[in-house]
Amino acid sequence: MKKHVRLLAIAEVFLLALILGSTLVVSRLALNVLGPLTLTALRYFFAFLVLVPFMPHRNLLGRWTPRTWLLLLLIGVSFYVVGNGALIVGLRFLSATTDALLLNLVPLLVLVAGVIWLKEIPTHLQLVGVVIGVLGGVLFFSPGLSAGEPLGLAIVTVGLLGNAAYGLLGRALAREGRVDTLSLTAIPLALGSLLLLPCALLIEGVPPFVPQAWVLVVLLAVINTAVAYVLYNHALKVLAAFEVSVILSINPLVTALWSWVLLGERLQGLQVLAMAVVISGVVLVQASRHHEA
Repeated sequence: MKKHVRLLAIAEVFLLALILGSTLVVSRLALNVLGPLTLTALRYFFAFLVLVPFMPHRNLLGRWTPRTWLLLLLIGVSFYVVGNGALIVGLRFLSATTDALLLNLVPLLVLVAGVIWLKEIPTHLQLVGVVIGVLGGVLFFSPGLSAGEPLGLAIVTVGLLGNAAYGLLGRALAREGRVDTLSLTAIPLALGSLLLLPCALLIEGVPPFVPQAWVLVVLLAVINTAVAYVLYNHALKVLAAFEVSVILSINPLVTALWSWVLLGERLQGLQVLAMAVVISGVVLVQASRHHEA
């Protein structure tokens, strides 16, 4: 492999981290006008529309078995409705940086849940990584919680479980190899957003037309979802999955930077140290998984 090709792929992943790190911050800005459920539904539906032209369309309904369609539906519900929906709702009570840090714990949850559902036994180093990640989370919240944050943590915990379920379901489909990567993203996007949108309209009402808010929705759909997905998959042609995951573990730090620039949110020194501890735990889990394979 030529060195410049690998360097280009690494640069793509760092760009991806910069984009993904802005997602919760941009979402928080959009929440000044739109309800969290409406924002989530519109973002993913628009992202699906961006991806549709690139999908293989021949015999779409008959391409997969009913079980595969059920798994795609469960991914749409667990990840896009429950998982990310709860994360956006949690932004009402938590900072974008806190949300991002908690989201970074998902690989640890997937590792633990994989023991039960996928019979994947972790290595000793992976278990150490889980312990380090959890200790980092405890350290981050050791200064105490502000008013409303306990409710936010409860909501985001539901979102983390949804994201972890996505990891398990997606891995189950990946094992079978029947669903192409683009469809594995686009179909759950469509199913999840179409299920969530009526609920959002019923609960939050028809969203007002505020141009700035709709620009943010389109930005989230095109850049933070569709373009991010393309960057991710292009980088995977050169880099190992664990290498991409390790680089993306810096997302909480990137989110903290975006939050400081756009929202004026600041962290205590102890919280920065705690984020570094969490990231170390996640990196250890991902690297150990690579060496085991």
